Amino acid sequence: MEDKTFELIEKMYNEFSKKFDDIDKRFDDIDKRFEGIDKRFEGIDKRFEGIDKRFEGIDKRFDRLEGEVRKTNAIIEHDIMPKITVLFDGHKQHTAQLERIEMAVSEHEELIIRKIK
Repeated sequence: MEDKTFELIEKMYNEFSKKFDDIDKRFDDIDKRFEGIDKRFEGIDKRFEGIDKRFEGIDKRFDRLEGEVRKTNAIIEHDIMPKITVLFDGHKQHTAQLERIEMAVSEHEELIIRKIK
């Protein structure tokens, strides 16, 4: 009976050993898969680092652009707009002066025409 018990225990040991070997192989396969996944994530991390650097560059460019827009707006408001207003006022004065000259010329034309007749 001891032989049968020993054989049974030996058989169980061999079966368990095979199953544990199979489990070890599966875990090795899983480990390899995770290593592949880790490498992919490292690649993704590197890409995101590159994207982050690009965004930082874009942010800096937008900041510079925003500063330039503010400067341009200030120049328009404080330098160009007053000049446009002055030019418009000058244009209005010039138009009024031309109208006065036209009236004077018309009066002179009428006088000349009367004298000629």
